[in-house]
Amino acid sequence: MKIGTDKNYRPNIGFQILFWIALFLLIEARNYGEYENANIQLIFYYDLCHWIFQIISANFIYYVLIKHFFDRKKYFSFSILLLVSLYVFSVINRLFIVYIAEPFFCNYPQDSIYSIFTDIRYLLISYTFSIITGAFAFVSVMFMLRYKSEKQNTTKLLKEKAELELKVLKSQLNPHFLFNTLNNIYSLSIINSEKTSESISRLSEILDYVLYKGQNKTVNISDEISIIDDYIELEKLRYDERLKIFKRQKLNSENKIPPLLYLSLVENSFKHGAGKSAGNIEINIEIETDENQSVFRIKNTYSETLKSERESLGLNNIEEQLKIFYENQFEFNVSEIGNWFEVEIITPATE
Repeated sequence: MKIGTDKNYRPNIGFQILFWIALFLLIEARNYGEYENANIQLIFYYDLCHWIFQIISANFIYYVLIKHFFDRKKYFSFSILLLVSLYVFSVINRLFIVYIAEPFFCNYPQDSIYSIFTDIRYLLISYTFSIITGAFAFVSVMFMLRYKSEKQNTTKLLKEKAELELKVLKSQLNPHFLFNTLNNIYSLSIINSEKTSESISRLSEILDYVLYKGQNKTVNISDEISIIDDYIELEKLRYDERLKIFKRQKLNSENKIPPLLYLSLVENSFKHGAGKSAGNIEINIEIETDENQSVFRIKNTYSETLKSERESLGLNNIEEQLKIFYENQFEFNVSEIGNWFEVEIITPATE
C-alpha cells in the first residue's frame, strides 16, 4: 500500500454526509425503542452533541493516526496517540456539552473543570464509548472501501502490466522475424535472382500485417494463416527444392488468437530447423478449430548433429505471450522424436 496518498479511496463529502446521517438515525431509532418513557427531546440533544464529536474524532483517528502511524507500522506510537486522543476528545466533548450545549436545553448544575478532567470512569462510560463506537463504524467502512479500491487498482495495474509485457514480446518477435526475412532478400539480390522482386512483394504483405493487424489484441486465425502462406512462399524462394511443406487446415470456427502467434512458430521452425540443416527440410503444419478450441501443430526435421534449441528466445517469448493472454487456460507442448521437433498449442476458442 502506498503511504501518503488517499486519492483512490478518500470518501467525498456526499459519502460522509450519508454515512453519518445514517448512523445518527440508527442511534435515534435504537433510543426511541429503548427509552419509551424518557424525554426523547433531551436525549436527542445529547445524541446530537455526541454525534458531532463522533464525526470529528473518527476522521482524526482515520486520516491522522491510521494514515500516518498505523499504515507506516508505527504501532507503539499509534497506540499511545490513540489512547491520548480518545481521552482528549472525551474531555472536549464533555466540556462542550456542560458549558456550551446544556445551557440551551436544560438547567443542570455544571460540573467543575477538575471533575471533567479527572472523572475517568464517567468519561469512559458516557463519552469515550460513544466516540469509539462511531470511530469503529467509520474506520471499518473506510477499510472496506479502501480494500475494494486497492483491489480494483491492483487488477487494473496487472492488466496494464500484462498488456505492456505483451507489447514488449511483440517488439522482440517482430524485429527478429524481419531480420531473417531481410537476410533472405539480401541473399537473392546478391545473385541477381529474378525472384527478388517477388520476395519484396511478399515482404510488403507481411509488413502490412505486422504493422497494422499485428498491433491488434486479436486477429482471425484465417488472417494469420494467410500471412503464413505468404511467409512460406517467401522462404521457398530461398530453399527451392530442398524444402517440403505439408499444411493441413480445418477451420470449423472462425476463432481468434493473439497476432503473430502462429507466424512466430513458423518463423522459429525455419530458423532452428531449416536454417541449420544442409540437407532436405520438411515442415508439417496442422491447424484445426472448432467452437471450443483452436489447435496448432508444427513439426520440422533437424540435423541429429545439432541439439534442439528448446530454450530459444522465440519459444520462450511465445510461451510468455500465451501466459499473459490466456493465463493458465492453454496447452503448450514441445517434443523431440527422432530428428523431428514438434510444437503444439491448444487455446480456448475466442471470437
